[in-house]
Amino acid sequence: MVRNRSIRVLFILLAAAAVASTPALSVEINKDYVQNWKVLVKGSPIHGANGLAFDTQDRLHIASVIGREIIVMDPGTGEILDRLGPDDGVETPDDITFGPLGSVYQDDIFWTAIFTGEVGRLAPDGTKTTVGQVFPGVNPITFSDENRLFVAHDFFGYAGLYEIDPDGSNPPILLDPNFYNLNAFDFGPDGLLYGPIYQEKILKIDVDSGPPPLWSEDILNPFSSAAVKFDSHGRLFALNNDRVVQIDPETGAVEEVAHVGPDLDNLAFDSRGNLFVSSFVHGTIYRVLPSGRARVLSRGGMIVPGGIAVLPRDHGGDSVFVADTFSFREFNARTGRPGPVEEVFGNAQTVAPYGEDLIVSGWFSSSVEIRDGETLHLIDGPYFFNFPLNAIGFQGDIAVAELGSGSVVRGDHTPIATGFFVPTGLAASESDLWVADWAMGAVFQIVDDGIPVTIPVASGLIQPEGLAVNTDGSLLVVESGAGRLSRIDPATGEVTVIAEGLELGAPGVPGYPPTWFFSGVAVGSSGHIYVTGEKANLLYRFKQHPQRR
Repeated sequence: MVRNRSIRVLFILLAAAAVASTPALSVEINKDYVQNWKVLVKGSPIHGANGLAFDTQDRLHIASVIGREIIVMDPGTGEILDRLGPDDGVETPDDITFGPLGSVYQDDIFWTAIFTGEVGRLAPDGTKTTVGQVFPGVNPITFSDENRLFVAHDFFGYAGLYEIDPDGSNPPILLDPNFYNLNAFDFGPDGLLYGPIYQEKILKIDVDSGPPPLWSEDILNPFSSAAVKFDSHGRLFALNNDRVVQIDPETGAVEEVAHVGPDLDNLAFDSRGNLFVSSFVHGTIYRVLPSGRARVLSRGGMIVPGGIAVLPRDHGGDSVFVADTFSFREFNARTGRPGPVEEVFGNAQTVAPYGEDLIVSGWFSSSVEIRDGETLHLIDGPYFFNFPLNAIGFQGDIAVAELGSGSVVRGDHTPIATGFFVPTGLAASESDLWVADWAMGAVFQIVDDGIPVTIPVASGLIQPEGLAVNTDGSLLVVESGAGRLSRIDPATGEVTVIAEGLELGAPGVPGYPPTWFFSGVAVGSSGHIYVTGEKANLLYRFKQHPQRR
């Protein structure tokens, strides 16, 4: 996925790193346009929870890929004690470990950066070291009792099991290139490596039986799991969909320990044998009690809300749909309460109305889909595009903003307009179409009364993303680099700030779309404006003055 970048796009991605986002401390509104505002929905404090590990002080460390950080948490209260991110040298950590107790590595954090292929090490004094560099998709990481460090690939199309020098003095050793989709693993008391082939089976592997292929044996096949861990008594535990189970490695017998919750990712034991489990889709952290009951330690919810669509409901009022990366959420537009639809699927960064249905797009999967507005069941697609950053309905077809081609295209890939650097937000009336360019800081009209044009409408914007047509015919734009919502008069190009201090515009990973995850805006039938704030996982609602509806 990352190898097919054009020079033009790479230049823009690198240049984007120089533009700083405005920190959002409080929201200020322009009362000439908006009467009041509120946080309608507050999501998880974590942008998705992945690998787990405890340090020698029994503090829980949580890897968050999408959040680009390692969270340090008090396992008793759920209080977040620290966040270690790009400023500390941490990038897209998927799994995490510490060295064995008594080793020189016991206080150092080691992690795998799934988006970049890096294996990182962070010392207590803050010194960061890259101890290994493999390919994107590197995921599981663990130490053996002999202080040997191992990682493997999962996802992104790469494969392989590696031994990594914990000091970073020697290059990674590819032990076996034939292990695909190997996820969170652990060494057992017999010295063998136990790990799941993601959602397929569990293997035990002799890492010293090379040259490749290494000796391996199925424990359970088929068996749906994302992670295994041994406790201090040498007992093997695994995730099984929404449950934690104990497995007898000799017989393969499975015993349920706890029914925890959906979309589980990893598990870890503290020094007293207490079990903790993470959810990557919802950002939830659970503690499994000795009774088998799962207690929420840190609440879940939206983990990186992006695009928004508002649809009227038969019972009256609107539903707000939010694309939340790995899931799709519906909320009551008045109360913010979760609606009947919460669907987990693939990859969703944006969503837009398509009649009574919905258009969903995601750059990570490079796909656009049409889904039923009531059930979210797939109606049409997926259709594949060149890094789609947004997709909306237009003139009975779809319009897609492609990063890879710098174009806005129709569903059959016919260009509507070309020559953009980072086309992001799209907005349309019946016969007019507009696009925002994140890198140019501008909004263009590209269809005028059904005729293709390229007319600059507004400039001087700071990283514009989400775009919507307001009830009075003006354009609403999210300036993600400034943390604000602005209004554009399409006739004059005048830009007016409506609200600022919004928690949005999280920077992206170098080499990936600079928008990272979309900052969306939409308008409901009531005239209320909805904006996502992905920095703090918020959904804002702004009430406009009646004369502007």
